[in-house]
Amino acid sequence: MAIAASAEQGTTSDTSMIIESHAFARIGLIGNPSDGYGGKTISTILRNFQVTVTCEASLRLVIEPCARDRMEFDGINALVAHVNRHGYYGGVRLIKATIKRFAEYCREQGVKLDERAFTMHYETNVPTRVGLAGSSAIVIAALRALMQFYDVTLPGAGADAVLPALALSVEVDELKIPAGLQDRVIQTIEGVAFMDFGPRNPHSAWEKLDPAQLPPLFVAYDEGLSEGTEVVHSGLRSRFDHGDAKVVEGMQRFAELAQEARDLIVAGRGDEIRPLMDANFDLRSQLVSIDPGARALVETARRQGASAKFTGSGGAVVGIYDGDPQRYERLRSAYAAIGATVIKPEIC
Repeated sequence: MAIAASAEQGTTSDTSMIIESHAFARIGLIGNPSDGYGGKTISTILRNFQVTVTCEASLRLVIEPCARDRMEFDGINALVAHVNRHGYYGGVRLIKATIKRFAEYCREQGVKLDERAFTMHYETNVPTRVGLAGSSAIVIAALRALMQFYDVTLPGAGADAVLPALALSVEVDELKIPAGLQDRVIQTIEGVAFMDFGPRNPHSAWEKLDPAQLPPLFVAYDEGLSEGTEVVHSGLRSRFDHGDAKVVEGMQRFAELAQEARDLIVAGRGDEIRPLMDANFDLRSQLVSIDPGARALVETARRQGASAKFTGSGGAVVGIYDGDPQRYERLRSAYAAIGATVIKPEIC
């Protein structure tokens, strides 16, 4: 079955021969980080932020860096500020690893790629390293562009199964970055989905949910709190693999919270998942150390009568409030006071 971007996900111009593909940020609504540990999660797309990858035929294969990959600075303090915000690794290594893994996968599947070369460039406005899945969005968008450029047909499973697994292998196998399927699944199928990664679903199973059944949500983030996902997951993975009872039982509980939330949403009782969201964060706090600044994002919501948890590894939270516009304005003011930005998530 061909894996090709939809009209929304990518377009090809016959006159310029420039392919443009997109992928969006995501919100881990509940259950994370159990997706990498045989658990269950609910995740939504976040259309407020996206990655755009362009691919154009050229004489040589060229990967063009974006502003976040910069190598020139006004001075030493500018370099320090850039590294503190964006880390040491930009998107170029992700693009390079994606191209390599795509070529190898096609070879494994008996799909012969022609010898055309291309120039690939990416742009992103996803806040850096705050748990909104900006890295996997780069990989997904790049894979979509490559699939269009080479007009490939991959045998076996359909796109919704192949694309997330292929994207995950880019980071886990090529770059040795601890990760799970959650981000790649929702960035492939979009919308809202309940995902089961348990042993009875070795390749994962997912169920689309109705966004209209979700309670009023907000997202708050602070790019000054950026931290790579490997910082959290490396320690958790080691403890889980060594049978740490606290971690193993915690992952089971994360999965239970996601299942309970799914059942309430499907029953039209999405407003009742607030205590589950609070429980998700409190459980996480018992398993890993929480940066004081990141914890303040959750505590700020709670002081305003809302619930909140991390969207991913930290630096951004997703929250539930009562839908009152005045409460939203109070949330925005409270977050502004601690240097954070609040937005209403665009899911559809």
